[in-house]
Amino acid sequence: MTITISTFYVFTAIDPNQLITEKAWLLDVMKQHHILGTILLAHEGLNATICGEDAPLEACIAAIKARYDCDFRQTLSTHESYPFHKAKVRIKPTLVKLGAEIHDAEQVGTYLSPREWNELLQQDDVVLLDTRNVYETHLGTFKGAIDPNTRKFNHLPAYTLEHLAHAKDKKLATFCTGGIRCEKYTAWLKEQGFTQVYHLEGGILRYLHEIPEEESLWEGSCYVFDDRVAVKHGHAVDREASNCPNCGHTLTAKDLTSEHYVHGVRCRHCDSYPPSNYDLLEQGTTH
Repeated sequence: MTITISTFYVFTAIDPNQLITEKAWLLDVMKQHHILGTILLAHEGLNATICGEDAPLEACIAAIKARYDCDFRQTLSTHESYPFHKAKVRIKPTLVKLGAEIHDAEQVGTYLSPREWNELLQQDDVVLLDTRNVYETHLGTFKGAIDPNTRKFNHLPAYTLEHLAHAKDKKLATFCTGGIRCEKYTAWLKEQGFTQVYHLEGGILRYLHEIPEEESLWEGSCYVFDDRVAVKHGHAVDREASNCPNCGHTLTAKDLTSEHYVHGVRCRHCDSYPPSNYDLLEQGTTH
């Protein structure tokens, strides 16, 4: 069996008083088409990673687009089985929690396609920032990227003000898993006076889908919020990546050789990153 996985987000106004109704509708359309995965629902739109067989998935996506009178670009991949166990719709106060006020969320940074991204990163005076959390960056990132070592996305504004003030007049290139975190973050950056702000359209997932490994500037694998754990170029599953069942931190093959690792019990990250320190379901969304 081949299962197609669709990752997408869309900003569209939804009446806050109708969120419970919309949750019920989304769950119904997912179950009708035998679709599994997670949709985050807020007054500002949808953020999702869902999966199913090709034709039912296409029908589900078409129904969602018609329901909200919107269009969006998906990042698609395939897997030999369902990477989710249930159909879930979660109502959230916001799709991604930046932790800082944004006055105009539509004034985002300049979108770059994966190939335009490669061209930018070859230029001088570019500050490259990974906006994801430490349990994600542990598995991989772009060559030369700054890792802010954050445990939650809403820690990023404070990090930026403390460590990146020097970059306000430089080219600041940002990236995340699927693109939605950078939508919020780049809008905030522009309000803070950063003048040349860019972000990778479609995020790492689109980059790994479109850029051949021999042309890639990516190193390692990309954490995803489902049973695959992490993917590499072409969205091939990284079979060596896993999660600690105790603290939730990502694990590489090297982590499994640590003297602090006990299979199914704990890992070398447990003391530094207890579960209360971050929320793996924060999900700069589902992606």
